Amino acid sequence: MRTVHIDASTKYDVLIGEGLLDRCGELSAKVIKPCKCVLVSDDTVDELYGDRAQISLSYAGFEVKRFTFPAGEGSKHLGTLSNLLEYMARERMTRTDVVVALGGGVTGDMAGFAAAVYARGIRFVQIPTTLLAAVDSSVGGKTAVDLKAGKNLAGAFHQPSLVITDTDVIRDLPADQLACGAAEVIKYGVLYDEALFAQLEKGDWQDDMDGIVEKCVQWKRDVVAGDEFDTGARAFLNLGHTFGHAIEQCSGLSVSHGQGVAIGMLMAACAAGCPDDMVLRLAKCVAANGLKTHCDYPADKLAAAALSDKKRAGGSIALVLPERIGKCYLKKIPVTELKDWFDRAIERMEALGV
Repeated sequence: MRTVHIDASTKYDVLIGEGLLDRCGELSAKVIKPCKCVLVSDDTVDELYGDRAQISLSYAGFEVKRFTFPAGEGSKHLGTLSNLLEYMARERMTRTDVVVALGGGVTGDMAGFAAAVYARGIRFVQIPTTLLAAVDSSVGGKTAVDLKAGKNLAGAFHQPSLVITDTDVIRDLPADQLACGAAEVIKYGVLYDEALFAQLEKGDWQDDMDGIVEKCVQWKRDVVAGDEFDTGARAFLNLGHTFGHAIEQCSGLSVSHGQGVAIGMLMAACAAGCPDDMVLRLAKCVAANGLKTHCDYPADKLAAAALSDKKRAGGSIALVLPERIGKCYLKKIPVTELKDWFDRAIERMEALGV
């Protein structure tokens, strides 16, 4: 088992290894005295892993209640959050109890937000079941739900007490979900680590799942330690997200987050004027990991969707742009120029045939 310590306002460990789901109760009890817990998951994950998690938690002394919701980004809204909070109240949860998020990014974001606001804040544990959640959303304390106007517009910073990543569960993911997680791993490579990017290019990175997850969490740890509340360097983790979130929004959320981020990174590289060989290298890596490279929406619609991006500050927005593999920079632009950036990205992608 590998351990990455996160030094934030709440200090906690991220545990990474095989077979940890069946030890989640034992591991949680080391940091939280057994109490009442609400195990939150979507109906798909609950069917696959809910009983195993409950047995482990119960054996360790936790009184387990289970809350499930329909799987998918479409459930990540205030209605589901309200249902969860009302459930917690009916079960007489108190400030000494805990929420356990068992699932992907939707579950972790929503359960974490519920923990942040219920009784003005209670503890929660993340048990990510997707690669995307394991390397990104389960670490760092960002919690949220979507509003009709855009993704993650209502939320709070609330650090977990523990993150438990069972890499056996991650390896069992369907190919499309592994691909979505690979987009976030590629992101870390483009941002900080050309050696990590090279692993993704080879296509055999799944043989080193524990090491890949650990390396990404270490990068996230370093960023969060320096900018927990997203006022500076943490903005770099939004590489591909302004473009990608706009694609997700235009698709009515039919394009997954990972697919959106993958296309968004390519758009950022194209709009920034990166050399052709770098753009083509990035496109090849994205495609090799089962991710799309083509944007199906016009620049005007994408720019309109991006106006609701939570990273917007007044009349400007900061774009994360690649300089080369392993190095990026921030560029603040007026929102009135967004359409020009989307136009430039789409034209370049078409010219290069990606």
